[in-house]
Amino acid sequence: MYVLAALLPPIGLLLNGQPFSAIFNLVLIVFCAVFGLFFHVLLLVPSAHAVIAVHMKREDRRHREMVEAIRRHGPPPGYRAP
Repeated sequence: MYVLAALLPPIGLLLNGQPFSAIFNLVLIVFCAVFGLFFHVLLLVPSAHAVIAVHMKREDRRHREMVEAIRRHGPPPGYRAP
């Protein structure tokens, strides 16, 4: 998913279930294509946005799964509440 997000950012975001981020990324691509002619580093911004968005979505998913597992099965053995 990360490779797809880096090479084809809007498609990677759509396949990851983030349609609003994909639309924002398309706008970002247009903006960066125009100004990237003068500031070449701007051409990397849409890919960086997509990779970061995919990573954040994955971390959010992992966090929700962990919280649900703790709710379902209780805290791990030896856990002391502060």
